[in-house]
Amino acid sequence: MDFWNLIVRFFQGGGDFMYPIALVLICGLAIAIERYYHLTRAAAQNRALWNDVVPLLANGDFRQVVQITSKSNAAIAQILNYGLARIQSARRRDDIEKAMEESLMEVVPQLEKRTHYLATFANLATLLGLLGTVMGLIRAFAAVATVNPAEKANLLSASISVAMNCTAFGLMTAVPILIIHAFLQTKTTDIIDSLEMASVKFLNAITERKPEPAAAA
Repeated sequence: MDFWNLIVRFFQGGGDFMYPIALVLICGLAIAIERYYHLTRAAAQNRALWNDVVPLLANGDFRQVVQITSKSNAAIAQILNYGLARIQSARRRDDIEKAMEESLMEVVPQLEKRTHYLATFANLATLLGLLGTVMGLIRAFAAVATVNPAEKANLLSASISVAMNCTAFGLMTAVPILIIHAFLQTKTTDIIDSLEMASVKFLNAITERKPEPAAAA
């Protein structure tokens, strides 16, 4: 109970700017949770589909690969579908590679979606904290101008202590959001790298083995 009372007093002592900082914290955490779930799910789907497709590619069974990828919502399935659709019409490896790169350009924005907002929220929380502190100091100096000179020192020190709560809360919001942003960016980069690696392996597989005519279906 004492811990929660301390938090409430800290929040109340920071002034009005504590509320927008709290809103930034809530929005940042909501985006972080949604992005983490999406990226974790995407990575698991890509890994499962690739494990199913690798033996088929090794055997040159492109018809079965088409059946599997056409039923999947995984990002890697979309990329492979673009490549498989161009196998029969493409005369060179570069043509298939360009088709898969086009698909990758569609997939990457979906993986990076909303993650960049976290960096903006971190900066916004810091700036709101500083602004709240400055406004608090302005009010504090304005208040001590009308009090007894003997009370000015105590009143000013107390007002400054309260105003600094806003900066502290802004930094306590910004630092975790920045860490989460870096973590999600790394996770996104790992997924994109895995998709590029899978694309290269797929291209190597179709170069070594000529697919059946029915694969174009």
